[in-house]
Amino acid sequence: MDLDWNALGKVTGVSIGVTVAVVVVFALGVLGLARYEGAREEGGGTSALGMAQAGLCFLACAAVVVYGIYLIVPQFH
Repeated sequence: MDLDWNALGKVTGVSIGVTVAVVVVFALGVLGLARYEGAREEGGGTSALGMAQAGLCFLACAAVVVYGIYLIVPQFH
């Protein structure tokens, strides 16, 4: 049995990179929700920018999850 260590290293690097990116994007989504809730509690109206930030970030996270499922399940190909 022969392992292609170079390919294994590339897969590991990409996996770690994508994982960190998804966590950062999710954290930015939570930050957007916090800004929205903070503006609402202050009574100064709502922060549409915070809600838009949260929506886009969570949508991006969902897209990454759906793409990962697409890559794993062979019936989708």
